[in-house]
Amino acid sequence: MTDEPDFFTDNGLLADPYDYLAGLRRDHPLRREPHHDVVMVTGYDEAVAIYNDTEGFSSCISVTGPFPGFPVPLDAESDIPALIAAHRDELPMSDQLPTFDPPSHTAHRALLSTMITPKRLKENEEFMWRLADRQYDLALAGDRCEYIADYGSPFAMLVIADLLGVPESDHPEFHRALLEDAAGTIGSSDGDTMHASPLEYLYGKFSGYIGDRRAHPREDVLTGVAAAKFPDGRTPRVIDAVRVAANLFAAGQETTVRLLSASVMMLAEDRELQARLRADRGLIPRFIEECLRLESPVRGDFRLATRDVEVGGVTVPAGSTVMLVNAAANRDPRRFADPDTFDLDRPNARNHIAFGRGVHSCPGAPLARVEGKVSLNRLFDRTEEFWIDEDRHGPADQRRYRYIPTFILRGLTRLHIRFSPAR
Repeated sequence: MTDEPDFFTDNGLLADPYDYLAGLRRDHPLRREPHHDVVMVTGYDEAVAIYNDTEGFSSCISVTGPFPGFPVPLDAESDIPALIAAHRDELPMSDQLPTFDPPSHTAHRALLSTMITPKRLKENEEFMWRLADRQYDLALAGDRCEYIADYGSPFAMLVIADLLGVPESDHPEFHRALLEDAAGTIGSSDGDTMHASPLEYLYGKFSGYIGDRRAHPREDVLTGVAAAKFPDGRTPRVIDAVRVAANLFAAGQETTVRLLSASVMMLAEDRELQARLRADRGLIPRFIEECLRLESPVRGDFRLATRDVEVGGVTVPAGSTVMLVNAAANRDPRRFADPDTFDLDRPNARNHIAFGRGVHSCPGAPLARVEGKVSLNRLFDRTEEFWIDEDRHGPADQRRYRYIPTFILRGLTRLHIRFSPAR
């Protein structure tokens, strides 16, 4: 039965893939699906093992997986590391951090850590509280809103802009280019086709910023980004710094939007849970972790086996395309009791891999958690209660939700809610 649907093209699995993924796991936590010859990794321990094995598995196809495939045929006799080195530049998104392998990944990841310092995160959180108030002024002006377009997307985009030091005078331009004109990031709530280079706009803007700050340093965050060095003391090329900044901008924005919309949907659907969090705001961080576990914003990640590797008692042959299905691993009953149930009191919820694991864990994860905390606190402050708009999504027993048509991310395209303003 698990062979019938095609996980990568069957739109019926967008809204609810979990029975299909559980079926794969029951057969085996590593199971090769027949449509595209991808090894689907649905087990928690097996996914973590592969995430941490950067020698046996390359990230060069992390974004595209089996589409469009590797530039040359791969078989058991191939020298796969040599072929990756020879053809990496031919792979889509090969200039992006998620597709890098060590040591290049290690150097660029360290460069990114110099941009996201504890001091900068603290300053950014102060900006978040002000921004949340400003954005909710617009989103909550009536008695209903579309939460993603009216709050989630502009909030997440401007938080990242502030973190990286984009001058506030340029924020309206970023809003127009990335949200109104759809210059494009990694995902789209409208289901738009990705541009050939979805980060083209960001490359252009950050190239200008970093080039200017290197020539004319100022007392601002962008100057720190421009002055950041690799661990060995080398000064990165402008394009190296640009790639890291642009990737953080695009990926961080998308992940946060999916987290925010899933969180608000769950609370709008479960008004008893909403009341509990309103009464005890200290539960919000725990709620966010369980939300991340149950509705992972990153659906999955791909790897290419560079040699024969044994995982979970199964040999993954060299040249295999592997998909680490975070959404399935986070519901593995061997790791999480009653995994399909939302449990605010779950003791190990934070063990999820919604943000990946090991050297490839999402560097913006702490930022997304703070964005969730700020956004929910301010939403509670500004409303007495909120609920699903049944005019747009249907009655409780016949909900109509649409999800973005991608096998990399999981998230709603629209979330219409109604609310009673705070007295």
